Amino acid sequence: MLLSKGLWIVVADSEKALVLKNEGTGLDPKLSFVRREEAPEVVIASDAPGRRADVGAGQRSAMEVPDYTRLNAEGFMADLAGDLARAQVRGAFDKLVLVAPPQVLGALRAAMPEGLAAHVVAEIDKTLTKHPLPEIGKIVAREIDTL
Repeated sequence: MLLSKGLWIVVADSEKALVLKNEGTGLDPKLSFVRREEAPEVVIASDAPGRRADVGAGQRSAMEVPDYTRLNAEGFMADLAGDLARAQVRGAFDKLVLVAPPQVLGALRAAMPEGLAAHVVAEIDKTLTKHPLPEIGKIVAREIDTL
């Protein structure tokens, strides 16, 4: 049973992260909040994309507009991974479950130091940030049992 007492569960999307702790058992999870984080607001540039000189006389090419939403989500996941790594070093948890949509899981995984990644026991690609805690516990327990 992977969903043991004291295990931390990170439920995240690109805008919000819930860090939860299982106070119950694998069969009867009781989740409590460790912390809740919101991503900073996305700053969108108001300027038009730039242009650059291209090969040939008088030719110019447009520059692609950066995807500020994606960049903001990646920065948010990097901050979250840093916070989790510090908590793990302090001994706050030994096992970690990640629950997030695929792109967010990828950003979080990429931002994790190796020491923290070694404590991840399961990854679930679902968006559960808007579910109540008891329902999150049941869904995570059910998903972990199928791994």
